[in-house]
Amino acid sequence: MGSTTSTPQPLWTPKQADTTRLAAFAANHLHAGAGYPDIHAFSVQQPAAFWDAVWDDCGIIGDKGGTVLKNDGDMRSMRSARFFPEARLNFAENLLTDAVTAAEKTGDESAPAIMAWGESRAMRHVSHAALKQQAIAFAVWLKAQGVRPGDRVAAVMPNIPETVIAMLGASAIGAVFSSTSPDFGEQGILDRFGQIEPVILVAADGYFYNGKTIDCRDKIANVAAALPSLRRLVRVNYADLPPLTPTENRVNNLIENWDEIIAPPANAETEAFIFERFAFNHPLYILYSSGTTGKPKCIIHGAGGTLIQHKKEHQLQLDLRAGDRMFYFTTCGWMMWNWLVSALASRVTLMLFDGAPLYPDATALLQVIADEKANFFGVSAKYIDALKKQNLDIAGQFDLSALKTITSTGSPLSPEGFDYIYQSVKQDVHLASICGGTDIVSCFVGGNPLGAVYGGEIQAAGLGMAIAIWDDNGAPVTGERGELVCRQPFPSMPVGFWDDPSGAKYRAAYFDRYPGIWCQGDFAIHTEQDGFIVLGRSDATLNPGGVRIGTAEIYRQTEPFDEIAEAAVIGQNWQDDVRVVLFVVLQDGVDLSAELTSAIKQKIRQGASPRHVPAVIIAVPDIPRTKSGKISELAIRDIIHGQALNNTEALANPEALEIYRQLAQDLAATT
Repeated sequence: MGSTTSTPQPLWTPKQADTTRLAAFAANHLHAGAGYPDIHAFSVQQPAAFWDAVWDDCGIIGDKGGTVLKNDGDMRSMRSARFFPEARLNFAENLLTDAVTAAEKTGDESAPAIMAWGESRAMRHVSHAALKQQAIAFAVWLKAQGVRPGDRVAAVMPNIPETVIAMLGASAIGAVFSSTSPDFGEQGILDRFGQIEPVILVAADGYFYNGKTIDCRDKIANVAAALPSLRRLVRVNYADLPPLTPTENRVNNLIENWDEIIAPPANAETEAFIFERFAFNHPLYILYSSGTTGKPKCIIHGAGGTLIQHKKEHQLQLDLRAGDRMFYFTTCGWMMWNWLVSALASRVTLMLFDGAPLYPDATALLQVIADEKANFFGVSAKYIDALKKQNLDIAGQFDLSALKTITSTGSPLSPEGFDYIYQSVKQDVHLASICGGTDIVSCFVGGNPLGAVYGGEIQAAGLGMAIAIWDDNGAPVTGERGELVCRQPFPSMPVGFWDDPSGAKYRAAYFDRYPGIWCQGDFAIHTEQDGFIVLGRSDATLNPGGVRIGTAEIYRQTEPFDEIAEAAVIGQNWQDDVRVVLFVVLQDGVDLSAELTSAIKQKIRQGASPRHVPAVIIAVPDIPRTKSGKISELAIRDIIHGQALNNTEALANPEALEIYRQLAQDLAATT
C-alpha cells in the first residue's frame, strides 16, 4: 500500500484543542498554540526536559532526585539508559493518596474510585476512602505473612474491585503483582505462575460468562497444590459458591478468606501504615507474552516507568481529567487492565465490567456507558466490528452525550470500523486507535487530542517515543511497508525478563533485528498525515513472490462483507514460494459459493493488489484466538505446515485447532 494521490478527508477534528491538557502542557514548556509535531519533536530531541516536565505536570508523587536521564552510551544505546536513577516513589501511594486527599478536603465522595458491574451482579461503588482502607489492610496482612519487597503476589481473578485492591496492597509494600484471567486452564496458569514462584495467590471461587456461572474452585486448588512456593491461597467469594470441595480440602491449610482480611475497622497497624518509597525501576508487574509457540516469556515492568508512561498517555494524549469516568473492556490477563487501573493516579473513576461483552445482547456495554455517563470507552477492534456487522444504530438508541473519547486496540481497526463509529455511534468523539503491547505495558502510537482523525489510521507517535518505520536496510520510509521501531529509550521499557540474568532473551526479543534499536515486531506504514497503519505482526506477514504483505491489509478487504463473521489468513509454503490461504467463518445460513469466492477475490484485488488475492479460500466453523481475543495466525500456519504446538493453553479456544489439522493434508495436495 503506497502513497495515495488524493488527500484523505478527516473524520474528526477537535473543536476546543486549546482547552486540552496537552495544549496547557505545550504552553508551559514550548509556547501557546504549539502543534503536536512541535511537542513531539521536543519530547524526543530533549527527552530529559520532556520527562522532567511530565513528572511535574502530571503530578507524580515521590522524590524525583536531580537526574532525569542517565545513559552510559549515546541515546541509541537503549538498554544502558536509566530514567530518574535517584528517584524514590510508591506506585500504590500515587493511585490512592491524591484522590483521597482531594475528597477529604472537599467532603465530596460523590465520584467513587470504582464502579463495577458483572453479568449477575448489580453495580457496586467503592469510595476512595474504602479503596485505600482495604488496600492498606491487605498490605498489612501481606507483611504479616512475611511478604517482602520483590516477592510475587499472583491473582487468578475477574475484572472486579478486589483485583485492583490486591494489586494496590501488593505494590504498597513493594511486592510484584502478576495476574491472569480465570478462563485460563490449570496448565496455562502454571505455565505463567510456575515460573515466577508466587508466595501468595489471590483467586476467585468462580466467575460469570454468557449467563453461566463458571466454578473455579477445583482448578485453583490444583494450581495451589502445584506451586511449592505458595504460603497462602486467598479465596475471594465472588460467585457465592459453597466453601470447600473435596479438592479444596487438599489445600485447606493454605486458604484464607478475603473478606476477613480486608474488613474494617482499621487497627493500629493500618492506621500507622506508611508507603515506603522504592527505586524508579523497582519491579511492579510481571506480564506474559501470548505463549502460543512455547512457555510465555515473563516480562518485568518497573513501577516508575509504568506510572509516568500511563499518566502521560492518559492525561496528555487522551485528555483524561479528574472526575472522568473511564470504561475499558478488558480481562485481568491483558495488559489493558494494568493500563486501565493506572487512571486512578489521575483521579479518574474506574468502570469495571466482568462478563461477556455481547451478553445478553450486543448493546450490553453501551447500556452501561449511557446509563452511567461514561466519558471514556475502550474496546477491541473486534468488538467494534461485531457491532458493525449487526448494523446497530447506537447513536439513535443511546444517550452518549457524556462520551468524549473512544479507544480501540487489540488488532488494527479498519477504515470501515472508523466510519461506523462516526456514522452510527457518535460524530463528536475522539476515536483514538492505539497500539503498543505487553512488552511495554503502554503505547508506541496512539491518540493526539490536538489533531484530526483519518479513517484507518492511528493518529501519531506517542510523546517521548522516537517511532519510525524502517525498511530491511534500516532506512526510514513513509508510505511504504516496514518494521515499527523505536530509536531512543523510554521509561516503560521492561526492567528485564524473568530468569534471564544475562539479558540474552531480552536482547533477542527486541534488539537483534536492528542492533541497539527496539524493533517491536509490527509491520506498519508511516502515512503522509504523520499517522500510522499497523498491518499485522511481522512474524505473521505473508511473502508471496518475495513481497511482504501484512495480514491486516487482507482483513480490511474482507471486513465489509456481511456474509463473513471473521477471517484468518496465512502464507502456506508452496512449490518453492508462498501462497496466500484465507479461512473465513461465515454468518449463519451463508455458504461459500463460487459467486461469494469470486467477489472476495475481486474485492481484495481491487482494494489491495493482485499479490494479496488468496490462492485458496476455505470456510471454517471457528478460528483460534488468544485469551485477549487476537487471531492466532501463527498457530494456524504451524499446524498447516505440520509443526507441533507446544502451548495450546494460551488459546481461548484450542479445540478449534483440530479443524486445521484435518485441513492440513487437503491443503498440501490442493493445486
